[in-house]
Parts: sequence; C-alpha cells; structure tokens
Amino acid sequence: MEFVEVREGLARILVPKAERIYDAPVFYNPVMALNRDISVLAVGVLKPRTVLDALSATGIRGIRYALETPVEEVWLNDINEEAFNLILRNVRLNLGVDGERIGEKRLSFEGEKKVIANLDDANRIMAEKFRYFDFLDLDPFGSPVEFLDTALRSVRRRGVLAVTATDTGVLCGAYRHACRRKYLAEPIRGELCHEAGLRILIGTVVRYAAKYDLGVEVLLAYYRDHYFRAFLRLKSGARKADGSIERLGYLWQDENGKFGYENSFLPKRPAAYGPLWLGPLKNQEFADEVLKLANEYSLAHKKTLPFLETISEELDVPFHYDTHALARRNNLQVGKLVEIIEILRGKGYSATRTHFSPMAVKTDAPFEEVLEALRSLQ
Repeated sequence: MEFVEVREGLARILVPKAERIYDAPVFYNPVMALNRDISVLAVGVLKPRTVLDALSATGIRGIRYALETPVEEVWLNDINEEAFNLILRNVRLNLGVDGERIGEKRLSFEGEKKVIANLDDANRIMAEKFRYFDFLDLDPFGSPVEFLDTALRSVRRRGVLAVTATDTGVLCGAYRHACRRKYLAEPIRGELCHEAGLRILIGTVVRYAAKYDLGVEVLLAYYRDHYFRAFLRLKSGARKADGSIERLGYLWQDENGKFGYENSFLPKRPAAYGPLWLGPLKNQEFADEVLKLANEYSLAHKKTLPFLETISEELDVPFHYDTHALARRNNLQVGKLVEIIEILRGKGYSATRTHFSPMAVKTDAPFEEVLEALRSLQ
C-alpha cells in the first residue's frame, strides 16, 4: 500500500494513495476538515479528561485532539486491521514515541499525552468502558443508530456525545422507509429537509437516551457538506429525560410553504413529519466560546470561522423560510435576502440568515409577514 503525507491542523498523517477517497482501504475525507476543526474547538472549550474516537480510520481526529486540546487521554479505535496499523504509524509520527502493548489488540503511547490505540468493534469497546469517557466522538459512515445504545452508556455523567450522520438521503426523505426503520420517524422532502433531518437525528438520540434516564442538552448542532453533526451533553435523571422528551414533536407544511410545529408525543395531524427535536440547536454561551477560540486557532479549513460566525449569529427558532422556494410556491419574484431581513426587522421581528441555506431566513415573524415582505419587493 502506498501512502501520502497530509497535514491538517497540527497533525501530520499518512493516508493511502488512491484515485478516489472511497477506493482507499482506509478512509480519509479532506472535506471533513471543517467538521474536525469544530470538534477540536468544542473539545478545547469543554476540556474533557478522557476522549474516545470510536471509529478512527486513519486516526486524524483523535490525533488532533491529542495535539491541539488539553485532553489527557485519547482512545483511537477501529475494527479494521489495516486502519489499526495505520493509526499506530500516525500516532508514532505525531507523538514521537513507541507504543507499549497493554492487551492483545491494544497499545498505549505515553508522551505529553496518553494515547491508546485499540483494534475492536466500536460497540464492544464502548460496552467495556462503561461511563468512562468525558467526550465520545461517533463519526460513522452512514447512520450512527447501531452505536447509540453503547455510546450513551459509555459516556460519563454530564459528559458529551458528539455524533455525526452522513445518511442525508435517509434523513432528508429520499429514502423514507429507511428513515422509518432506522430513526422511527417520518422525514420531509423539500426546502426544510436539512433542518428537519438534523432534528430527527437529535430526536432519535433523545429517545434512546430516555431509556437510560438520560436527558439531552444540545450544545451545538448543524448541517454541512451532506452530513449532520450534534454535540449533546447528557444529564442523568428521569426528570431530565422527561424534560427532553417534552421537547419532541412534529412538523407540518402546506403547499404554499407555510409551516407549523407542535410539541406532542403523538402527531395531531394526519400529515405530520417526525418525531423530531423542537428545542434549541445551540447553547449560545457554548457557541460563542467555540467562536472565540476559533479566532485564536490555526484552523485546517478556511470556511470554519465564517461558518461558526453564521451559527453564532443565527436566530435559534425551529425551521426557516427559503425565499426562493417561497417565491416559487407563491408565483413571486425572488427578492434580495438582506432586504427581506431588513423589512422584517423594521416591523419589530427578529430575523437572521441561517447556515442551513444561503437563500433562507430564520425569523419569529408569522408566515403572512414573510410572504408580505416578498410581495413588497415585486
């Protein structure tokens, strides 16, 4: 196998040489550098002692945690033996120390930080390390649902689960039956699909967590580059779990683009989408701290900082209006987004851009006011 060296953040890693990234025997996706940037910043703000990168592949994510954050102990796990051997090479390359075998499939590297490389099924290592990790990163190819039960039990009390889903076609309604099977939810297609997909993902974690009397606080959640990502603090107690369940509900939308949502355990309309999370998509203080730290870091992706600025400034209300879709649905010309935002603000409403779409507005204004703003620009 031939390798090339890649630099990302403070890390240098070897990755398999391949014509296409999906053909490589060990997967490395440079597009996900922004995802890893934000994850490094989140860990930098949270300052956990123990971290697990459950599905490590090349080891880039966990190695960046070790090099760029104050974490004390990082575990890198993969079930693929080729990936495991590459993780060992990349850890040696970055830490400059050899590993000591502490198990049949486990090596410990101890320099300034302790890094443990492990060859095993992710569910097995998470089940073994019950309530051990302060921060657990679940970044699978596809859906994370098969790992949620063990992941939730592997995180310490008040620890954080960072979860990615790349099965956007499922969560966005292109494969509705798969969404029903995996997430036990009805997805929506169209302009709201990305936000609804993210909220279905969070809602699924909430329902899994409730089985273990765990509540969920969303620290930061977003959609980007055909994946969903959420940083979720777990809080112990039946009341915490009940409180999170009460923030689940359903979405509806009519043919003109008007949407509504309701907190309820069961849908009250025949055509409803969900269940999904209707609570906040960020803790504003946490989002601001991540953004502040981003200004001090040498980031791997040039778009990380402006993306975080948009999220920090974004109005945190459920769902948004895509002005192009709204104009098309109502036979109107599309007005400039900045002018629509100014009109709504001039009427006393809150209105901002949203990271879900460069053509959309987040606002607390009713549908009729948003439509009137579009009409006034004809």
